[in-house]
Amino acid sequence: MALHKDLPPLLALRAFEAVARHLSFIKAASELSVTQSALSHQVQKLEQHLGKSLFVRRTRAIDLTADGQQYYDDIRPALDAIAVATRAQRAAPSTTVLRIGLLASFATLWLAPRLAGFLNRYPSIQVELLPAIQLANVPAAEVDLAIRYGKGDWPDVHATRLMPEVISPVCSPAFKAGPLHKGPLLMATSHRPFEWSDWSAHYQVDLEHHPRVLLHDYNIVVEAAVAGQGIAMGRHRLIERRLQDGSLVPAFDWPPYHSDIGYWLIAPPGGISPAAECFVEWLKDACTDA
Repeated sequence: MALHKDLPPLLALRAFEAVARHLSFIKAASELSVTQSALSHQVQKLEQHLGKSLFVRRTRAIDLTADGQQYYDDIRPALDAIAVATRAQRAAPSTTVLRIGLLASFATLWLAPRLAGFLNRYPSIQVELLPAIQLANVPAAEVDLAIRYGKGDWPDVHATRLMPEVISPVCSPAFKAGPLHKGPLLMATSHRPFEWSDWSAHYQVDLEHHPRVLLHDYNIVVEAAVAGQGIAMGRHRLIERRLQDGSLVPAFDWPPYHSDIGYWLIAPPGGISPAAECFVEWLKDACTDA
């Protein structure tokens, strides 16, 4: 009999055990170095897997249901046994290197500020970020995984959308105060200009009279826009801090466009390593919580 078919998601099981032991999402999240939202998501995943509620959630406290208490009592000895066996086998911790191909802009503006959460959870996995404009050869194992921006239309790989992007043209406040209609459009050469074409088609705006400035990477596009050099297509998940501090503002009066463009996880079609599976699980939680 294949026992693995009855096993719940192990991250969800770990989250449940911590919350049940502390009877607190706050303390459990601190212990596991995750956000309360991510922890709650994992517990809900386990409840969906079991088809029943495990906790009674009150305004300022939680408690186990009768089913939750029974489940906790049943699994705790098994988890303790796994921990003991693991300590016995762990002579000297080995380090696994996980290579991630991605655009420099996503690495700098979104992933790097969150990466400590993964390293705290998996200290034996060393993440090596390999920024490049071109998509790395994932099927040939040039990298273990890749994260890409676009519409998921890359051949010969398995692409899963992590999160959608919201876009709108942005510029500096000083630039907006000038002759905006003559302003150049700042574009990254790292991808086809589908952002501008999708946005202009959606709002039926003719941008042909605007000159175009091609820059090597989206990080440079953002800095050029902040410096008042033109109008950039704002990827809101990446420029959130710039929008909040006011160094970038909407260039036009139209609301942000919720497009089908987004960030995608690129994996080889033949499957991924255990270390990569850990990263994928963490990354999906981080994107859900973003």
